[in-house]
Parts: sequence; structure tokens; C-alpha cells
Amino acid sequence: MGRRFRGEGHHKVDTKGRVSIPASFRRVLEASDPNCEPGGNPELVIVYGDQRRKFLEVYTIEAINEVDDKIDALPRGSMQRKMLQRMFHGQSFPTNVDETGRLVLPAKLRSKIELDKEAFFIAAGDTFQIWKPETYEAEELAQEEKWMEDLPEDFDPMEFLDG
Repeated sequence: MGRRFRGEGHHKVDTKGRVSIPASFRRVLEASDPNCEPGGNPELVIVYGDQRRKFLEVYTIEAINEVDDKIDALPRGSMQRKMLQRMFHGQSFPTNVDETGRLVLPAKLRSKIELDKEAFFIAAGDTFQIWKPETYEAEELAQEEKWMEDLPEDFDPMEFLDG
């Protein structure tokens, strides 16, 4: 596994669907694309999924290759393989970072997550997500706060790492 994405950020989306990728995210994309020269335009895959998914998930080439290998290991014709192939092969968009460090998000993807003037980027290990900021706040932050309500005041999240 290559480098990991870290951090979050808000970036403007122009009328053509162009949005700057956080600089630290671009370095991870470059390092995780075996065909990318330093300072080049790395390839990536945006998985948008079905109507239940309210964000775009961006995979590095290394990360999507790992997913593809796991899908290929499933029994041919199994429902699990068919569903994963539909999501990761059919409901995805291969692209690359342009010369100015931006992604061009097609209208279909912007419309799917109701993205207009601003995008919220958040790291998720070897992937990152792109959200409409208001949706992220309403869906993810609300869910996290609800989950935290059930934990004791002195809870230390590091406890999860100990199994």
C-alpha cells in the first residue's frame, strides 16, 4: 500500500466542473500511480456508486488495483462479484489530474451529489471523498455526533486500536 491521504479542505467548483485537489492529496496520487512521472498528471478512479451514495470516492491507481484483485478472486457469477463489478467498474469514472492540479467532474457526477459552487474533500486512508459541504455536515457529522453520545465522557478513541 502506498502513502495515505490526510486532512480535509474546501475548494471552489467552477461552472465547467473544475475543482482543485488539495496539494497534499495530489502528492499521494502521484506516488500511487506507477506510470506517473514526478510532477506529472496522475490517473485515478472516481467511484460514484448508486443513488444511496451521497459522495464521490476517489481511488489511487494502487488502491483501485487492490480492489480489482479482490473482486477477481470472488467466484465468477456470484452475486457479490456482480454487485462489486457494477459499483467499481460500471459506476465509476477513470480520469486524471490536469496540468493545473484540478479534477474535471462531469455534470453527471456533480448532479448526483448536488455539487455546485464548493466541494468538501476529506481523507479516508488510501482514498478520499468529495462531498457537497452541506450534505457532509447533515449526514456524516450528525451521525458521528450521535455515535459519540453513547460513549463515556472520558472515552479515548485510541482504545479502538487495541482490538
